[in-house]
Amino acid sequence: MQDAQRNMFSFLMFFIILSVMILVHEFGHFAQARRLGIRVERFSLGFGPKLLSYKKDFTEYALCALPFGGYVKLAGDNWGDCKGERYEFLGRSPFERAKVIFAGPALNYVLAFICFWLVNLIGYPNITAKVGELMAGYPAEVSGIVKGDLITAVDGKSVKYWPELQEIIRGHKAPRVELEILRASPQRGAGRKIIISVGLRQEVIKNLLGREQKINLIGIKPHGEVVLAKHNIFEGFVLAARDLFRLTALTFEALARMASGGLSLRENITGPLGMFFITSGALRLGLSAVLHLVAVLSASLGIFNLLPLPVLDGGHIFFLGLEKLRGRHLNQKTEEKITQLGFGFITILAFFVFWNDLVRFGILNKALEVLGKVR
Repeated sequence: MQDAQRNMFSFLMFFIILSVMILVHEFGHFAQARRLGIRVERFSLGFGPKLLSYKKDFTEYALCALPFGGYVKLAGDNWGDCKGERYEFLGRSPFERAKVIFAGPALNYVLAFICFWLVNLIGYPNITAKVGELMAGYPAEVSGIVKGDLITAVDGKSVKYWPELQEIIRGHKAPRVELEILRASPQRGAGRKIIISVGLRQEVIKNLLGREQKINLIGIKPHGEVVLAKHNIFEGFVLAARDLFRLTALTFEALARMASGGLSLRENITGPLGMFFITSGALRLGLSAVLHLVAVLSASLGIFNLLPLPVLDGGHIFFLGLEKLRGRHLNQKTEEKITQLGFGFITILAFFVFWNDLVRFGILNKALEVLGKVR
C-alpha cells in the first residue's frame, strides 16, 4: 500500500513539474505576443476536450483533458486566415514573429536559472574536502598527507567541497600544487594548519560523454563526510549562471556527439516515463533535488525546442530566417510538406524514446512476466 501511495505521489509531482514547464513555455509565447499587440485567441494547457474554460477580451483560457502539452493560438497564424492586420501574427515582420516564438524557450531558461539559484540558497548535500584514503603509487602517498586531513586551499585558493577541489587539481597547469591542510590526526598535531607541496600525475579518462581527456591526479579519495552547502544571494546568482552555462554546453556537446554517432542515442535520451522514474528518485532526496531536476528539465526543454526541426520553435525560427533572406515567405504547400516531414520525424523519435524507456526501466519485462502468469 505504501509503495502504491508513493507511486501516486511521484506521479502527481511529475505531472505538476511537467505542467509548470509547459505553462511557463506557453506563457512566454503569450506574454511576448501580448506585449507586441498580437491578439491571443486561446491559451490552452493540454489538448483534446475542454475541461474548464474562461474568456476575457479576445482570449479564451482553457484546461484540456490530455495534459501532456499545451499551446497558444494567435490571431492570423496561418496564411489562409490572415488579413494582414497589425494584430495578426502573420501581419508582423519576421523579426517580431521570431521574438514571439523565441520567448517560449527563453522563459524555460529563466525558470531553470531561478531553480538553480534556489538550490544554492536553500542548500544541497555536498562532500567536504576531507581526505579518506591515499591511493597506492600516487604522489599524495609520499607527500605527508594523512587520512582525515581537511584540505582548505589549493595554491592559496580557498576550497570547501570535494568537487571544487577535484576541478582545480584536474585542470592545474603547473607540475605541482600547494595544499593548505587542517590536520585532524592527534598523533600529528590536530588543529594545525600546514602547507604540503604535492606532485601531479597525468592520466587519460573518459568524461560523461565518453570523450577521452587528460586530467591531473594526486591520488586521494574523499572521506565521505557530507554537509549542507549553502550560499548567499549573490554567490547563488553567480553559481546558478555557471551551472546553467555548463548544462547548456554539456547538452549541446551531447547532441553533437549523438548526431555524429559518437554517443549512444539509446542510452542518453529519455522521455516522460524516464522523467517519472527520475522524479521519483529526486523526491526521496528532498526539495533541493527536485528543484535541480526542474532546472535541468526546463533548460533541456528550452534547448530541444530551439533545434532547427520543423514543428519545433527552432524550425519556425529557421523558416523566418529564410523568409528574411529571400524577402518573401516559403510557398505554403512547400512549408506544409516540410512540416509534415518534421512531424513524422518527431513522432518516430517519440515512439523510439517511449519504447526505449519501457526496455531501459524494466517496464516491458515486468509486463511480459505479468502476462505470462495470467496465461
